[in-house]
Amino acid sequence: MRPRVIAGNWKMHHGPAATRRFFGEFSPRLSDPEATILIFPPAISLPAAAESRGGRPEVSLGIQNIHWEPKGAFTGEHSAAMALAAGARFALVGHSERRHVFGETDAQVERKVAAAIGEGLAPVVCVGETLDERREARVEEVIVRQLDAALLGVPENAKKSVLVAYEPVWAIGTGETATVDDVAEAHGILRRRLKEVRGDGFAQEVAILYGGSVNPENAADLLSVADVDGVLVGGASLDPESFARIAEAC
Repeated sequence: MRPRVIAGNWKMHHGPAATRRFFGEFSPRLSDPEATILIFPPAISLPAAAESRGGRPEVSLGIQNIHWEPKGAFTGEHSAAMALAAGARFALVGHSERRHVFGETDAQVERKVAAAIGEGLAPVVCVGETLDERREARVEEVIVRQLDAALLGVPENAKKSVLVAYEPVWAIGTGETATVDDVAEAHGILRRRLKEVRGDGFAQEVAILYGGSVNPENAADLLSVADVDGVLVGGASLDPESFARIAEAC
């Protein structure tokens, strides 16, 4: 059985003090979740999150972005080794905002995936289509291309060291959520492609998350869809009560 994963991407929210307050409210609300809880705070808040998560082994931390180089003149960037030292065990790679706001390419995603795995971080590879691409019936073309590029950075012997997140760009932060059929179709495409590229054993061990306006009201329905192994939550993960309710939806 693949693990259930409830992940929260805080984006540019919650500095160190707010992070401590969040965990002070969130940890008591979290009973005994059946899923791995994964939070991506801003890099500046990683140490505060590591200190204040209450020693709960089911709560893991990740970094929202890494550079593929181990060090150098890359102002504002963080290496995978730095993230690991700060308490991260996962790394978001290829998030739609990195692709569409900061111009991150498939080739850069591949290098970041390789860098993360090389330092012991598990990359959470984000793929997803824009609204125009969906209207042009290019969903499969786009997400398979993005997935194939990322897999080039995954060593042949790597299995559980990578996760995938399907996040339709048009459903992120918009209040729009893909339908159950949309999600099932996209996750099925990704699972089949994993099998084609790396074999059934690899494909069956990779958790595929759904991200796109996930909230406490729709989480259970999304988690019931075939090949959905968890969710990547945006705005609703900033509120301790809402995120705890989503975690309990497993």
